[in-house]
Amino acid sequence: MKKFLLLVCFSGFISSELILEITQGTEDPFRVAIIKFNGDNKATSEIDQIIKNNLMRSGEFKIFDNDDLLSLPKDEDEIVFNDFRILNIDYLIIGNLINESSNIKAEYKVYDIRKGSKVRSSTVFGIPNKNRQLAHYISDGIYEEITGIKGIASTKILYVTQNKDYRLVVADADGKNEQILLESSEPIISPSWSPDSKKVAYVSFETGIAKVFIQDIASGNREVVIENSSQISSPAWSPDGKFLSLTMYQDGNAEIYILNLKNKNLTRLTNHYAIDTESTWSKKGSKIMFTSGRSGSPQLYEINLRKSNARPKRITFEGNYNAKGAYLPNNEGIVFVHRANTSFQIALKYFDENFIRPLTESQMDESPSISPNGNVIVYSIKEEGTGLLSGVTLSGAKFKLPAAEGSVREPAWSGFLR
Repeated sequence: MKKFLLLVCFSGFISSELILEITQGTEDPFRVAIIKFNGDNKATSEIDQIIKNNLMRSGEFKIFDNDDLLSLPKDEDEIVFNDFRILNIDYLIIGNLINESSNIKAEYKVYDIRKGSKVRSSTVFGIPNKNRQLAHYISDGIYEEITGIKGIASTKILYVTQNKDYRLVVADADGKNEQILLESSEPIISPSWSPDSKKVAYVSFETGIAKVFIQDIASGNREVVIENSSQISSPAWSPDGKFLSLTMYQDGNAEIYILNLKNKNLTRLTNHYAIDTESTWSKKGSKIMFTSGRSGSPQLYEINLRKSNARPKRITFEGNYNAKGAYLPNNEGIVFVHRANTSFQIALKYFDENFIRPLTESQMDESPSISPNGNVIVYSIKEEGTGLLSGVTLSGAKFKLPAAEGSVREPAWSGFLR
């Protein structure tokens, strides 16, 4: 029997955290001044820096250092709006960190400098010794107020790392606070979040062939979804969390099946001699998109689950390689891997347009995953033979999340966690 290492370590933290690198911002970012919060100096310094990093990571903000400001108001009565207009600042944030016995909370206000008025006043309750989480919640509120889009700083990213062994890892959206869910000497691929972000599904080769497992994030408990001798891969959760779509090789060919997680019943969705794989659900669960070679090259197809005997409909036509599709949360379009000449790029196609929009320019971009607010795509790339994560916003900002050691690949973004 083949020997392998398998370690389920759902409470373990690791030192090789991802390192954020902003590589490109938007052409016209929001200009924001964040006054250091009142309160305990150590805690406010940490929270202040995390908030700034979260906003800067989006590429949509220019943050002014306190040393560059003409005044440092601590409350509303001290604000001189002209001091900020002179510097062409758009928004001002003032806050307080308050400790009440065993509880901690943050109060913050957002001011529109051009209007000369307060536009947001919020209180965020945190957990003792969880300042990073509190800062993420504050960041999301600020981001939403200024951009009109829900923030994602408090979400999580799931990914696979490879050094000597394979690790399934979950981390904050900024790459910090990494936690190993599984470690194995055999490959781990295709991680996928449940809709409530409490469980993950993934493929492990620990038994010698590809099998899909579901693992609970909090407890670490895991199970094989189907006990049979077939290879099973590419799990994707339905929006209600009751089903998984899978790629199975029951008859020797890759086909898409739907698994009822409650009674374990299987429904075959495709039936073609070509390879059908990489399925994903539309946000309302009415359609499934997948990659198929039935036209002679990998292309994206879609099946309407609400129509009886519906046939797959081809939805990509530009180029001879389009694969690994994902729906935008608002269902306006799809993101996928597109081959242009010899390069594999992440591309976007809106359903009301008949052309695609390349979003990246690397040579080997893979595995795109869309943030729950639909504004950021994280994907894996290779640089000098090493895998790392990269990201791009729909407004054109770009960032990288390389690991301190080893390769990183196959990212999957959680849903909103609060």
